[in-house]
Amino acid sequence: MNLVVLAMFIAGLVLLVFGAELLVRGASRLAASVGISPLVVGLTVVAFGTSAPEMAVSVQSALSGQSGADIAIGNVVGSNIFNVLFILGLSAIITPLVVSQQLVRVDVPIMIGVSILLWLLAIDGSIGRVDGVVLFAGIIAYTVFAIMKGRRESQAVVAEYAAEYSVPAENSLLKNLVLIIVGLVLLVLGAHWLVENAIVIARLLGMSELVIGLTIVAAGTSMPEVATSVMASIKGERDIAVGNVVGSNIFNILSVLGLASLVAPAGINVSASALQFDIPIMIAVAVACLPIFFTGYTIARWEGWLFLGYYAFYTAFLIMSSTASGSVQGLAVVMLWFVLPLTFITLCVSVWRAR
Repeated sequence: MNLVVLAMFIAGLVLLVFGAELLVRGASRLAASVGISPLVVGLTVVAFGTSAPEMAVSVQSALSGQSGADIAIGNVVGSNIFNVLFILGLSAIITPLVVSQQLVRVDVPIMIGVSILLWLLAIDGSIGRVDGVVLFAGIIAYTVFAIMKGRRESQAVVAEYAAEYSVPAENSLLKNLVLIIVGLVLLVLGAHWLVENAIVIARLLGMSELVIGLTIVAAGTSMPEVATSVMASIKGERDIAVGNVVGSNIFNILSVLGLASLVAPAGINVSASALQFDIPIMIAVAVACLPIFFTGYTIARWEGWLFLGYYAFYTAFLIMSSTASGSVQGLAVVMLWFVLPLTFITLCVSVWRAR
């Protein structure tokens, strides 16, 4: 493989991660400095800001033609799968996630609902501009809902967010604006490098752009969510750890794909494999979050290990499917019959434990 291509791809990922960090830091401090509560900052600005790499990559990909469209849809679907299975799984292994935040309990069904909505909009093989309007209108409605719902959170949750997102003593308007601008520049540049070189790498390895988007690109653009949720879990800020993942997943579908389909000249084409396999897997892992409702709003360590097992199997399947074309259909059947039954078993065991 051309080392220059690989270096540019890695550099693009690095710029995306650093750009998102600067953007989130500047935007959250700026929002807090103008009187927005730390709870609302955490529920909206931070959750959305950590999805900025997905936004930059998907918009850049949508403008790059059909190859880019596969990366755009793969990036969002793969990121949502990664967020739930890998990030929530890892966070739960560090410390069991006991969620007291009311909004998260409402957001999990919303996450499942928008995942199903994406599948319904894409069932004709594309996400057009009208679909983009529907999705983007959804993120506006969700943001208003989150702000209104956040006002009724418990004092314990409000204090948790205040400790994390309160205005620092050295807060400076000019510094925050510089952080935001530099972050946006790094995101745009990083997205350009990553998308262009991801397409080259996919062709050199004989893999589809969709698989690259579902794996390497998805994991790379989700690094801000990894950092935010894992650090929150270590600090004992469990509501933030879960809320960031769920909020980012909703944002990825409604805002990232909504905006990407609006700017794409002919919308975003959705491949048959994504429609028949990857999007249903995304819906299945969203449903796997439902044990939160049955176990005293807890994601236990054993459930975290199960989530990581899901992700390892899914990634292995994608890699195998890209190299063993003769057995792809059989592997897809095995994957679907593995994930869906285990999700059902997880729910049944969780209900049994709660009872």
